[in-house]
Amino acid sequence: QAHIQLFFSIETLFISSLTATQIMAQNYFEVFSVFQKHMEDEEVVRDSIKLITKELDQTSREIITMLQGVHKPKGLSQIPSLCQKAREQFSTVKKLYSSLQEKVPADEFYRYHEHWRFVTQRLVFSAAFIVYLESGKLIGREEAAELLGISPNPSDSFHVELDDFLLGLLLLAEELTRLSLNCATYGEYNRPIQIAEFVSEMNVGFRLLNLKNDLLRKKFDGLKYNLKKVEEVVYDLSIRGLIPVEGSQGDKVAKA
Repeated sequence: QAHIQLFFSIETLFISSLTATQIMAQNYFEVFSVFQKHMEDEEVVRDSIKLITKELDQTSREIITMLQGVHKPKGLSQIPSLCQKAREQFSTVKKLYSSLQEKVPADEFYRYHEHWRFVTQRLVFSAAFIVYLESGKLIGREEAAELLGISPNPSDSFHVELDDFLLGLLLLAEELTRLSLNCATYGEYNRPIQIAEFVSEMNVGFRLLNLKNDLLRKKFDGLKYNLKKVEEVVYDLSIRGLIPVEGSQGDKVAKA
């Protein structure tokens, strides 16, 4: 009888142990099921964001291609029509950013920001190029954000990041360097002087910033190179007698 009682005790202990193991396994399954569901939901969000950013990228390329017309012979005479057509394309940009904001969960801007960071920089550049061609002025963050259809305010959940805005401006300096060379080639000798002044002022402005972003610092080094290039264009025009030198603004730039 003692043996029988011992057998039942061992059997009960085994069943209890087995039940505890099953419960533990079930708990693990429930925990990891939650993780899996979270990962699947996040992947759905990322896929939807990628689709929109792909459309943004395509629209950005179309705008940039359109603005390349200014580099052609007599391209400066087409500035009003080119800028108008490019501005019309920004209506599509606004719609796409609106769709993007709907897909990004609240307070998770930086979790997904990497997906649209580079296309935003290119769109800021395009907006800055349009404003420069139309007025000769440097675009502000608020004006760029308005063209893109998103907030300039960092406190808002979806906004134009300051680094993206600054990198877009540095892309503008690269484009203006190319424009300066082309204008000199096509006999538009006043434009390189204006570009040199503009890039010089940009350089002064960026020197006031304490740049902690590695990419920004690297691109700023490129700005200094661009400034040197546009100043060389002005200097070359001046020594060839193609622009006024003595007492002119071109002389100041050429000697900088």
